[in-house]
Amino acid sequence: MTSMPTVTVTYLFDPLCGWCYAAAPALQYLQGVEGIDVALAPTGLFAGAGARPMDAQFAAYAWANDQRIQQLTGQPFTQAYRDHILGAANGRFDSGPATLALTAVAQTAPERELEALHALQHARYVDGRDNTDPAVIADVLRAVGLQEAADLALAPNTALQRATAERTAAAQAMLRAVGARGVPQLVVAGKGGALQLLGGDALLGAREQLVAMVRAAAA
Repeated sequence: MTSMPTVTVTYLFDPLCGWCYAAAPALQYLQGVEGIDVALAPTGLFAGAGARPMDAQFAAYAWANDQRIQQLTGQPFTQAYRDHILGAANGRFDSGPATLALTAVAQTAPERELEALHALQHARYVDGRDNTDPAVIADVLRAVGLQEAADLALAPNTALQRATAERTAAAQAMLRAVGARGVPQLVVAGKGGALQLLGGDALLGAREQLVAMVRAAAA
């Protein structure tokens, strides 16, 4: 009996994207399906020029959006998150440190990168911990046994910084190639290497339907 060829699904995301957090259960499910490999591609959407201060106006906008996400998906956004992240004085909305940390995980324990992303999301949206702070990020990574990545996140070397920049540039290029702008997005390489965009909505529907869509896009 011949086994099914492995399908690689590229997940375009940002660690501070609320809809990406909403997609976490679907990604975890998809990663556990035999013959499907989930490749993470952080876009840096909210890093660098995309970062901004967490002022009252933006915090109110974020909370309203997060409440909508919770109502639609059931993913929790707690009062601790509202108080300590959205309500923090001099807070920042900057995914650069978390993106760099995930690249450190990709270099040191690549099979655990999705787990690390979910741990960082949980720390922010449930525990109300600031995952834009390298010290908090390192603590979260240590708590799940990713000591080497935690050390790199706290003291990134030039090679890690370069790898992070190259990785986000490649993810942004893929976004452009498939005609997408925001995140999350799923991209499947079909026959002949043609990229098939499934879109982020696929992550919010039935799990079996998601798997069927991935298989069909790869056929």
